[in-house]
Amino acid sequence: MNSSDNKPVALITGVGPGTGSALVRRFVDGGYRVAMLARDAERLAALAAELPDARAFACDVTDSAAVEATLARVRVELGIPAVLIHNAVAGGRGSFLDMDPALLERGFQVNVMALLHLARALAPDMIAAGAGAIIVTGNTSSQRGRAPFAGLAPTKAAQRILCESMARELGPQGVHVAYVVIDAVIDVPWTRRAFAGQPDSFFMQPAAIAGEVWHLAHQDSSAWSFLHELRPFGETW
Repeated sequence: MNSSDNKPVALITGVGPGTGSALVRRFVDGGYRVAMLARDAERLAALAAELPDARAFACDVTDSAAVEATLARVRVELGIPAVLIHNAVAGGRGSFLDMDPALLERGFQVNVMALLHLARALAPDMIAAGAGAIIVTGNTSSQRGRAPFAGLAPTKAAQRILCESMARELGPQGVHVAYVVIDAVIDVPWTRRAFAGQPDSFFMQPAAIAGEVWHLAHQDSSAWSFLHELRPFGETW
């Protein structure tokens, strides 16, 4: 038997060049086999080639049939996930007066409905095992509706409330659900261009986020947290 067969499995959505990739690296480093979900098959393949314990599964999480088929493949190829990290996100800036309503609709599909489908599919196995973790990466839009974020904030607020409902139901059954509020500009190439001139301390590092998610997924059950806020030391709040 391959020694990797005994490793736990984590499933991570929204594996992009920033937080998603950092999450994959952290969980592989921690001894997991990781199922990576995203729409960009080429990007996933490149990361899988670099990390033998990471497997690429190209999937649009808004397509419930595709999600179901992908989870079936994950179970066969890697095993039953013990950790779900929903990092996929959709939304954008815009006034409610002139934004395309489709922006909000897609945000609900990615941020809320995909989480619902994934959790409904994976939670029963976690309940049966009496252990597991579901972690969602969110942001401050989940807590406040500023004017230019009408295309994002309603969906992130709904996502947070869905997580809280899940946490209250699953916690007593041994499954830890947590929501990470990221109050920062994450350090990726496009944000460096958008905020040119800002010092390094202005940005939040994807690896630091991944480290906190790892911590949440492995918290002692006598001291679980649900709402976990992260921000750089210089951030005004």
